[in-house]
Amino acid sequence: MTPPTPRLCVIGAGPSGLAAAKNALVAGLDVVVYEKNDQVGGNWVFNAKTGHSSVYENTHIISSKSWSEYEDFPMPDDYPDYPNHRQLQAYFAAYARQFGVLDVIRFGHVVERVTPADGHEWDVRVAGPDGSAVTERFTHLMVCNGHHWDPKWPEIPGTFAGRYLHSHDFKGVDESWRGQRVLVIGGGNSACDVAVESARVAATVCLSMRSPQWFFPKFLFGKPTDVFAAGSAWVPTPIRQRVFRLMLHALQGPYRNYGLPENPRPPLTQHPTLNSDLLDYIRHGRVKPRKGIARFEGHDVVFTDGTRETFDIVCACTGFWTTFPFFDPAFITFKHAEKVPLYRKMLHPSHPTLYFIGLFQPLGCIWPLADYQARIACLEILGRYARPANLEAAIADEIAHPHYDFDGGQRHAVEVDYGKFRAELARELRRAGEEIGEPPAGRKGFYKRTAVPARAVRA
Repeated sequence: MTPPTPRLCVIGAGPSGLAAAKNALVAGLDVVVYEKNDQVGGNWVFNAKTGHSSVYENTHIISSKSWSEYEDFPMPDDYPDYPNHRQLQAYFAAYARQFGVLDVIRFGHVVERVTPADGHEWDVRVAGPDGSAVTERFTHLMVCNGHHWDPKWPEIPGTFAGRYLHSHDFKGVDESWRGQRVLVIGGGNSACDVAVESARVAATVCLSMRSPQWFFPKFLFGKPTDVFAAGSAWVPTPIRQRVFRLMLHALQGPYRNYGLPENPRPPLTQHPTLNSDLLDYIRHGRVKPRKGIARFEGHDVVFTDGTRETFDIVCACTGFWTTFPFFDPAFITFKHAEKVPLYRKMLHPSHPTLYFIGLFQPLGCIWPLADYQARIACLEILGRYARPANLEAAIADEIAHPHYDFDGGQRHAVEVDYGKFRAELARELRRAGEEIGEPPAGRKGFYKRTAVPARAVRA
């Protein structure tokens, strides 16, 4: 029997979905992108209403411009080292225009249910802008719905009587925060951003951290931190981690001087927190570290050291679940997985026409490597790439040999090192006969790429 002509469904028009659609169009595939919002960019489309993106009014990216741009579409030269969300959304819109992706996106369409059909095909039920639903059949599916949208709330006994929100719904600090007593829960990038932002107007801001973290400044020795770190990528991992530990200690001093817990784990075994303001704010008394939370009692919060304080606002910056609302959980769920069983974080052992694009968390930026994943997927659809014969064994080997000895738990289920993961994806592409430029020590002009005028972002 002649196999059906490939017809590809891409779920989501965020950065990973755009890369997926671009590669599909370059490969000459019939592709449809379903996007529930009215613009491209996913989380980077700021909306003052809650329930949409996770960016807030003053959000800037935490990986540098030169390490975040797609390799075939550089950001404008006048963009700062760390662009804000408006610049990034303009960049994604320009990327979509440049590669013709806008022509295949159906905006305002919500994917309600995806079910496997005969012959490894897929039935996709989609509700349109008017609420009416239809089911379409596709031969291949790329899941690009992201993993920073389903809020994970902390399990804390008791009830807080004040305003209680998740960082997903934090859109900025307005007059309602002025003079308030604020508690921020968490020690990651969102927690530090919210603590610093709210400290500008709140009466008091406390930061409750249950686990120790490594805090990196956004610049080291005059360079964006990821650009500086790239220069040591060749150094053996234990030595590299030791150097980073000594360097941070020399720059910042012991964390106990800030009232923060010392981190016994080596740097790079946890997702790093990049923030140049938090430690200054702590030493200035504008943000006050606190222990973990034992329970809520009305407006009071009781901490694990037995102390008690009264707050008006509590913001939980406690991460996100990795979920797929369109899949029956009995079919596929990674919600509580500590290791996601996918080859190269994209290929499923039981479903050869299903691809997860961008489902990883690098020590760096997702988007350029999602572009590599999508390229691999399209090559397989065209019959030019062959996945490992024993995919389950390959997945088990990948899980058993992480890039670093990452902490356990759901937070690090898809953690990777940028450089190492790029090298792995590049090897897969070379197996399919693709030419991939080898990265030198820095990223500016770093990879072989097709130059696109920066003015395209402004078009």
